[in-house]
Amino acid sequence: MMSRTPARTLTIGAIVAVGLFAVAAPAHAETEVPEPDSFTSAFTVMATPDQVINPDGVVTPGQEGATGTFTFRINSDLEIICYDITLEGVSGDYQSPAKTATHIHQAADGQPGPPRIAFPNPAPIGDGPRTSAGCLQGPFTTGILNAEGVDTGTGFTLAQIEAGPAGFAADSHTVLSPAGVVRGQLTSVPVGGVPTGGGGTAASGMDAAGVTVASVGVVGILGGLSVVAYRRRADAR
Repeated sequence: MMSRTPARTLTIGAIVAVGLFAVAAPAHAETEVPEPDSFTSAFTVMATPDQVINPDGVVTPGQEGATGTFTFRINSDLEIICYDITLEGVSGDYQSPAKTATHIHQAADGQPGPPRIAFPNPAPIGDGPRTSAGCLQGPFTTGILNAEGVDTGTGFTLAQIEAGPAGFAADSHTVLSPAGVVRGQLTSVPVGGVPTGGGGTAASGMDAAGVTVASVGVVGILGGLSVVAYRRRADAR
Protein backbone atom coordinates (compact mmCIF):
# COMPACT_ATOMS: atom_id res chain seq x y z
CA MET A 1 0.00 0.00 0.00
CA MET A 2 1.46 3.31 -1.00
CA SER A 3 2.22 5.73 1.84
CA ARG A 4 1.17 9.32 1.53
CA THR A 5 2.91 12.59 2.24
CA PRO A 6 1.00 15.05 4.45
CA ALA A 7 0.11 18.48 3.17
CA ARG A 8 2.35 21.31 4.34
CA THR A 9 1.90 25.06 4.42
CA LEU A 10 4.11 27.28 2.26
CA THR A 11 6.31 29.64 4.27
CA ILE A 12 6.51 33.12 2.82
CA GLY A 13 9.95 34.71 2.56
CA ALA A 14 10.64 38.37 3.23
CA ILE A 15 10.58 40.82 0.34
CA VAL A 16 13.77 42.28 -1.14
CA ALA A 17 14.63 43.70 -4.56
CA VAL A 18 16.76 41.47 -6.79
CA GLY A 19 17.79 42.46 -10.32
CA LEU A 20 14.88 43.19 -12.63
CA PHE A 21 12.45 40.89 -10.82
CA ALA A 22 9.35 42.26 -9.09
CA VAL A 23 6.84 40.71 -6.74
CA ALA A 24 3.87 39.06 -8.43
CA ALA A 25 0.48 38.09 -7.06
CA PRO A 26 0.42 34.35 -7.90
CA ALA A 27 -2.64 32.95 -9.63
CA HIS A 28 -3.51 29.26 -10.08
CA ALA A 29 -0.54 28.34 -7.89
CA GLU A 30 0.72 24.82 -7.39
CA THR A 31 -1.05 22.62 -4.83
CA GLU A 32 0.14 20.14 -2.23
CA VAL A 33 -0.83 16.61 -3.31
CA PRO A 34 -0.26 13.01 -2.17
CA GLU A 35 2.74 11.11 -3.49
CA PRO A 36 1.97 9.42 -6.84
CA ASP A 37 2.36 5.70 -7.48
CA SER A 38 5.31 6.17 -9.85
CA PHE A 39 7.93 8.62 -11.04
CA THR A 40 9.41 9.33 -14.45
CA SER A 41 12.70 10.74 -13.11
CA ALA A 42 14.66 11.59 -9.98
CA PHE A 43 17.42 14.07 -9.17
CA THR A 44 19.75 14.91 -6.31
CA VAL A 45 21.54 18.12 -5.37
CA MET A 46 24.55 18.53 -3.10
CA ALA A 47 24.39 22.25 -2.35
CA THR A 48 27.33 24.21 -0.93
CA PRO A 49 28.07 27.91 -0.24
CA ASP A 50 30.83 28.20 -2.87
CA GLN A 51 28.40 27.51 -5.73
CA VAL A 52 26.20 30.55 -5.03
CA ILE A 53 25.87 33.07 -7.90
CA ASN A 54 24.19 36.45 -7.50
CA PRO A 55 21.71 37.82 -10.10
CA ASP A 56 24.58 39.58 -11.90
CA GLY A 57 26.47 36.31 -12.37
CA VAL A 58 29.09 37.07 -9.72
CA VAL A 59 30.26 34.31 -7.37
CA THR A 60 28.84 35.30 -3.97
CA PRO A 61 29.60 32.57 -1.42
CA GLY A 62 26.88 31.76 1.06
CA GLN A 63 27.24 30.92 4.72
CA GLU A 64 30.51 29.17 5.53
CA GLY A 65 29.98 25.60 6.70
CA ALA A 66 26.38 25.38 5.49
CA THR A 67 25.22 22.42 3.38
CA GLY A 68 22.05 21.46 1.59
CA THR A 69 20.75 18.11 0.32
CA PHE A 70 17.85 18.22 -2.12
CA THR A 71 16.12 15.14 -3.53
CA PHE A 72 13.49 15.57 -6.23
CA ARG A 73 11.26 12.85 -7.71
CA ILE A 74 9.18 13.80 -10.72
CA ASN A 75 6.12 12.44 -12.46
CA SER A 76 6.07 14.66 -15.52
CA ASP A 77 2.89 13.00 -16.84
CA LEU A 78 0.98 14.29 -13.81
CA GLU A 79 3.14 17.42 -13.40
CA ILE A 80 4.00 16.42 -9.82
CA ILE A 81 7.35 16.97 -8.09
CA CYS A 82 8.08 15.42 -4.69
CA TYR A 83 10.85 16.98 -2.63
CA ASP A 84 12.99 16.12 0.39
CA ILE A 85 15.19 19.03 1.47
CA THR A 86 17.65 19.24 4.37
CA LEU A 87 19.70 22.32 5.27
CA GLU A 88 22.43 22.16 7.92
CA GLY A 89 24.67 24.84 9.39
CA VAL A 90 22.30 27.61 8.30
CA SER A 91 21.73 30.67 10.51
CA GLY A 92 19.00 33.28 10.53
CA ASP A 93 15.60 33.66 8.90
CA TYR A 94 14.77 33.27 5.22
CA GLN A 95 14.68 36.18 2.79
CA SER A 96 13.59 36.27 -0.84
CA PRO A 97 11.43 38.38 -3.16
CA ALA A 98 9.69 35.13 -4.13
CA LYS A 99 6.79 33.65 -2.17
CA THR A 100 9.26 31.29 -0.46
CA ALA A 101 13.06 31.37 -0.21
CA THR A 102 13.78 27.81 -1.44
CA HIS A 103 13.77 27.23 -5.20
CA ILE A 104 14.68 25.41 -8.36
CA HIS A 105 16.19 27.95 -10.76
CA GLN A 106 16.67 27.48 -14.47
CA ALA A 107 20.39 28.20 -14.29
CA ALA A 108 23.45 26.38 -15.62
CA ASP A 109 26.53 25.84 -13.48
CA GLY A 110 28.09 29.19 -12.63
CA GLN A 111 25.22 31.17 -14.15
CA PRO A 112 22.24 33.04 -12.68
CA GLY A 113 18.71 32.26 -13.76
CA PRO A 114 15.07 32.76 -12.80
CA PRO A 115 13.29 30.62 -10.20
CA ARG A 116 10.80 28.16 -11.73
CA ILE A 117 9.47 26.39 -8.61
CA ALA A 118 9.19 27.67 -5.03
CA PHE A 119 9.23 25.06 -2.24
CA PRO A 120 8.21 25.36 1.41
CA ASN A 121 11.19 26.58 3.42
CA PRO A 122 12.87 23.91 5.56
CA ALA A 123 12.06 24.24 9.26
CA PRO A 124 12.51 24.86 12.11
CA ILE A 125 14.61 28.01 12.06
CA GLY A 126 17.36 27.48 14.63
CA ASP A 127 20.73 25.84 15.16
CA GLY A 128 19.74 22.31 14.14
CA PRO A 129 18.96 20.75 10.76
CA ARG A 130 16.05 22.22 8.80
CA THR A 131 13.86 19.92 6.71
CA SER A 132 11.00 20.14 4.26
CA ALA A 133 9.21 17.34 2.40
CA GLY A 134 6.08 16.86 0.33
CA CYS A 135 4.73 16.88 -3.23
CA LEU A 136 3.58 19.80 -5.40
CA GLN A 137 1.50 19.68 -8.57
CA GLY A 138 1.71 22.38 -11.23
CA PRO A 139 1.07 24.74 -12.84
CA PHE A 140 3.81 26.45 -10.84
CA THR A 141 4.22 30.04 -9.72
CA THR A 142 7.08 31.74 -7.88
CA GLY A 143 5.66 35.13 -6.98
CA ILE A 144 8.35 36.81 -9.12
CA LEU A 145 7.64 38.77 -12.30
CA ASN A 146 10.18 38.83 -15.13
CA ALA A 147 10.96 41.91 -17.23
CA GLU A 148 7.83 41.22 -19.32
CA GLY A 149 5.62 41.19 -16.23
CA VAL A 150 5.05 37.41 -16.28
CA ASP A 151 5.53 35.11 -13.29
CA THR A 152 8.76 33.15 -13.78
CA GLY A 153 6.90 29.89 -13.19
CA THR A 154 4.35 30.54 -15.95
CA GLY A 155 4.57 27.99 -18.76
CA PHE A 156 7.25 25.97 -17.00
CA THR A 157 6.88 22.18 -17.07
CA LEU A 158 8.73 19.42 -15.27
CA ALA A 159 9.60 17.85 -18.64
CA GLN A 160 12.03 20.75 -19.07
CA ILE A 161 14.02 19.51 -16.08
CA GLU A 162 14.00 15.97 -17.44
CA ALA A 163 15.27 17.20 -20.81
CA GLY A 164 18.29 18.97 -19.32
CA PRO A 165 18.78 18.70 -15.56
CA ALA A 166 22.28 20.22 -15.68
CA GLY A 167 20.63 23.49 -16.64
CA PHE A 168 18.83 23.70 -13.29
CA ALA A 169 20.02 24.53 -9.77
CA ALA A 170 18.45 24.36 -6.32
CA ASP A 171 19.12 26.86 -3.56
CA SER A 172 17.77 28.65 -0.50
CA HIS A 173 18.14 32.29 0.54
CA THR A 174 18.51 33.86 3.98
CA VAL A 175 18.78 37.30 5.54
CA LEU A 176 22.52 36.75 6.01
CA SER A 177 22.96 35.33 2.49
CA PRO A 178 20.26 36.87 0.24
CA ALA A 179 21.99 35.71 -2.96
CA GLY A 180 21.83 32.16 -1.60
CA VAL A 181 23.02 30.36 1.50
CA VAL A 182 23.80 27.21 -0.54
CA ARG A 183 23.35 26.17 -4.15
CA GLY A 184 23.94 23.08 -6.29
CA GLN A 185 23.15 21.70 -9.75
CA LEU A 186 20.64 18.90 -10.33
CA THR A 187 22.11 15.47 -11.07
CA SER A 188 20.03 12.61 -12.49
CA VAL A 189 19.75 9.40 -10.47
CA PRO A 190 18.01 6.09 -11.33
CA VAL A 191 14.38 5.35 -10.52
CA GLY A 192 13.52 1.67 -10.30
CA GLY A 193 16.69 0.75 -12.18
CA VAL A 194 15.89 3.03 -15.13
CA PRO A 195 18.29 5.93 -15.86
CA THR A 196 16.41 9.23 -15.84
CA GLY A 197 16.86 12.73 -17.14
CA GLY A 198 17.39 11.56 -20.71
CA GLY A 199 14.11 9.99 -21.67
CA GLY A 200 14.08 7.00 -19.30
CA THR A 201 10.91 6.29 -17.33
CA ALA A 202 9.87 4.03 -14.52
CA ALA A 203 6.33 2.70 -14.42
CA SER A 204 4.28 1.75 -11.40
CA GLY A 205 4.70 -1.81 -10.20
CA MET A 206 7.72 -4.04 -9.66
CA ASP A 207 11.20 -3.26 -10.88
CA ALA A 208 13.81 -5.84 -11.85
CA ALA A 209 14.75 -6.39 -8.20
CA GLY A 210 11.12 -7.01 -7.22
CA VAL A 211 10.75 -3.75 -5.31
CA THR A 212 7.95 -1.30 -5.95
CA VAL A 213 9.10 1.99 -7.39
CA ALA A 214 7.13 3.90 -4.74
CA SER A 215 9.28 2.32 -2.00
CA VAL A 216 12.67 2.88 -3.60
CA GLY A 217 14.77 5.95 -2.81
CA VAL A 218 17.40 7.49 -5.05
CA VAL A 219 21.13 7.13 -5.38
CA GLY A 220 23.02 10.04 -3.78
CA ILE A 221 26.33 10.81 -5.48
CA LEU A 222 29.01 12.64 -3.52
CA GLY A 223 32.75 12.56 -4.13
CA GLY A 224 32.37 9.81 -6.72
CA LEU A 225 30.64 7.42 -4.28
CA SER A 226 27.11 6.08 -4.81
CA VAL A 227 24.93 5.15 -1.87
CA VAL A 228 21.58 3.43 -2.39
CA ALA A 229 19.04 4.42 0.23
CA TYR A 230 15.73 2.62 0.49
CA ARG A 231 13.29 4.99 2.01
CA ARG A 232 9.58 4.83 2.72
CA ARG A 233 7.66 7.90 3.73
CA ALA A 234 5.77 7.64 7.00
CA ASP A 235 2.11 8.48 7.11
CA ALA A 236 2.90 11.19 9.63
CA ARG A 237 6.13 13.02 10.50
